[in-house]
Amino acid sequence: MSRHQGSSSKGKSSGRGQQKSGANQSSRGGSSQQGKSYARGNSPLRKNSFSASKPQVDKKTAPKKSNPNEIRLNKYIANSGICSRREADEHIAIGLVSVNGQVVTEMGYKVKLEDEVRYDGRRVNPEKKAYVLLNKPKGFATTTAEGKGRTVMDLVANATSSRIKPIGRLGRNSKGLLLFTNDEAIVKKFTNSKHGVPRLFHVELDKNLKIDDLKKIRDGFKVDGKLIAVEEISYIDGASKKEIGLKIKNTGNTIIRTIFDELKYDIISLDCVAIGHLTKKDIPRGHWKHLTEQELNTLKML
Repeated sequence: MSRHQGSSSKGKSSGRGQQKSGANQSSRGGSSQQGKSYARGNSPLRKNSFSASKPQVDKKTAPKKSNPNEIRLNKYIANSGICSRREADEHIAIGLVSVNGQVVTEMGYKVKLEDEVRYDGRRVNPEKKAYVLLNKPKGFATTTAEGKGRTVMDLVANATSSRIKPIGRLGRNSKGLLLFTNDEAIVKKFTNSKHGVPRLFHVELDKNLKIDDLKKIRDGFKVDGKLIAVEEISYIDGASKKEIGLKIKNTGNTIIRTIFDELKYDIISLDCVAIGHLTKKDIPRGHWKHLTEQELNTLKML
């Protein structure tokens, strides 16, 4: 067919177009609508067929949406530095891992960061370990609870992204050093009833401490049937007898108030000036610092 003939034949399609149309009609069961072609994406729907744009999914086999707040148990363990993910799977399989007190052997099990995960009885922490030393001012409560007004957590909020907590406590009107960490081994060292970590306090009383009372505190005495004992006590050189140095291994300062309440003294000021070998040097009141590697190693050896 010449170019002229092809352009003058109105309403006629080429032979290829006729063949394609015929094939479509044949494949669709001989549709009576001549010249209408159906591509794969716009073919007419049969009754009870599924829509291509909204495929029906069996709810029983549909994959579950991932929860950004959850993490696979093997990854949780591996992040703690204990072992690799593959090794973690082996530990899980033989029952060495528990979640919130229940042994888990399921592969692919997911946990939340706030869950209590233990490997071979030891608490696992998937976060980077952090050690923050704060020089606490007055007026801040030592608590992680909300709704308690100003707390020490407000002061260390920008120190680290790890979920650190204070070891022990200082009263709202007490001041001085307070150590924060997420390292359970360090926390255990402080709370160990036999060893513990000594803390040195500068105590100012409302009146001079009698020498007999100082000796009584040094020797230890009972309050309500419970022995109250300290590591060391002495007057502070160059100061009045109202000011003393007192060293204890308890994680709180309740024992100090118990001692002086029993002996009829009021505490005017209570300042934790040292924790083990850690001091307030270069840490202004209300500020914090991260422990150096040397400070941390020395703390671990106490």
